[in-house]
Amino acid sequence: MKQACVFGASGGIGAAFARQLVASERFDRIWAGSRSGIAPAGTQGFHLDLMDEGSIAEACQSMGALDLVIVATGLLQDEAANIRPEKSFRALDAAAMAQVYAVNTIGPALIAKHSLPLLPKDRRGVFAAISARVGSIGDNRLGGWHAYRASKAALNMLIANFAIELARTKPQALAVGLHPGTVDTGLSAPFKKGVPQAKLFTPDFSASAMLSVLDALTPSDSGKLFAWDGAPIPF
Repeated sequence: MKQACVFGASGGIGAAFARQLVASERFDRIWAGSRSGIAPAGTQGFHLDLMDEGSIAEACQSMGALDLVIVATGLLQDEAANIRPEKSFRALDAAAMAQVYAVNTIGPALIAKHSLPLLPKDRRGVFAAISARVGSIGDNRLGGWHAYRASKAALNMLIANFAIELARTKPQALAVGLHPGTVDTGLSAPFKKGVPQAKLFTPDFSASAMLSVLDALTPSDSGKLFAWDGAPIPF
């Protein structure tokens, strides 16, 4: 039985991934995790608390083998918690940085800890986490957004590490990062004003494009970061 799992299925991109996977009819079961536990139509919902490793472990223990794992969680801004992209190093705040790292780096790492063992040994399996172009050190031209950039750069390093480890025991498996483009969701809402309409994607367009990218990848691509159009992005 082929299974896929979306962690963060209540967000704009995560929900779109779930919808696209259901529409593809390629999987016998699609798991969809969120804090509410409410699942999109056609999926099997489960409770996910990214700050609670126990909830991640418990969910994974109930799934069995997974052919596709998508981590679609992320934090850029939270006005209520006084978290926003820093324009200068003078704006750095330890508590805000810790929360951004917890969501963007540590949470996906713990999901990997418990889901990578579920990828099959005898066929292709994919672990994909939403990263960001601004997390690329080699592509950084503007600076700023310190916590977000650094948390995604750290995620990229983890993905590279996971790929090396997977290759030893599951040579057909891949671990990759995905850049979704600028997507019209709550995360990007405060920053989309200057984005040309043609470059502001719907969640479903972005998710569909990223799934097509994943379909075209081979084990030699494991450990890398790819944009929504398949273009590789340097770490």
